[in-house]
Amino acid sequence: MSIELPKGIANYFLAERSRSAEEVSRCFTETAVVRDEGNTYKGRDAIRGWKAHASKKYNYTVEPFAVGTEVGQTLVTSHIVGDFPGSPVDLRYTFVVDGEEIAELGITL
Repeated sequence: MSIELPKGIANYFLAERSRSAEEVSRCFTETAVVRDEGNTYKGRDAIRGWKAHASKKYNYTVEPFAVGTEVGQTLVTSHIVGDFPGSPVDLRYTFVVDGEEIAELGITL
């Protein structure tokens, strides 16, 4: 199923497919915050490191299938399939955007 995502969020998922930590980090503001797997990453350098580590550790694909909004946030539910424990799984991505860049991202079950 194809869904329409706001440009900055669509750019994030395109960069995610490239598996390039540099491309993913460019989707974020300089002071962005990412929360994933109980950890918090602040700033582009930390986000680049987070994505580089995840891309080395696991092979996976991400397919967004639902989008909605809630109090200034965009919620995207994605189907993740890969070589990680619990695969496949649907994860909830909670984005706060600043223009076309991501200021905050939280990833949860």
